[in-house]
Amino acid sequence: MLKLGYNTSGFAYHSLPDAIEIIAELGYSCVALTLDVHHLNPFTSSAREVNEIAGLLGRHKLSCVIETGSRYLLDARRKHRPTLLDDDSDARVQFLYRAAEIAEDLGAFAVSYWSGARPENRAGNDDELFERLAFHVEKLEGICANHGVRAALEPEPGMLLEKMEHYDRLAKLLGFRPGLTIDIGHLECMESGPEWEYLSTYRDVLYNLHLDDMLPGRHRHLFFGEGSVDFARTFEVLREIGYAGPACVELSEASRVAVETAGRAKTFLDAVNSGA
Repeated sequence: MLKLGYNTSGFAYHSLPDAIEIIAELGYSCVALTLDVHHLNPFTSSAREVNEIAGLLGRHKLSCVIETGSRYLLDARRKHRPTLLDDDSDARVQFLYRAAEIAEDLGAFAVSYWSGARPENRAGNDDELFERLAFHVEKLEGICANHGVRAALEPEPGMLLEKMEHYDRLAKLLGFRPGLTIDIGHLECMESGPEWEYLSTYRDVLYNLHLDDMLPGRHRHLFFGEGSVDFARTFEVLREIGYAGPACVELSEASRVAVETAGRAKTFLDAVNSGA
């Protein structure tokens, strides 16, 4: 059975311990922990702080997945920079390697990450960028394996790797299919086929799911029912393929009403997950 969870990016105005407590109280079984300046900053948090969070997760019997989509952790002025594609990618690489260490300490299931957008003011085709991404992905797969966790690459609108065809191009370069995070809303936004077709096609490398609603061609995370995703059919297919990994709500824009939104989301997901 999949592990329904909630992303701490949707609790931006709460401390991390409070966010975890509330997510547990609402009945979720998983936390998607977005490492950020205020939530277990990977560059400043002590071993004691990491152990305290591990203990809190353990007391509440919560599984965990590490998310790395923080906006300004690495550069206070440029959102999501640097990326794995930039010439100055060292900070991003160090961040992801540190995320793998924290994931091991927390007993997390996976480390979720993305390619990043193309370097600013870059011209030309994407061949070199895909080669650069392949190099980093192969390294990260190995690092995560050494820490006993999975690496899960997420296609993200607006980035080099934004559609499943781009993932397939990368896999061809690598010679294997890397671990995968699928955001259900992103499929609705970017792809021509229904979400459940991709869930079936990539079931063997699907390690992490993000749950949100979305409209075709518009990258904005919406609450369930505000977009056009067929969640009843999506969860039916998840049951059919036996998906048992994290499936976490990602609604960072709802942080001002975090507790209410997380509660409403749990009610909705319980209904579709049960087939009601």
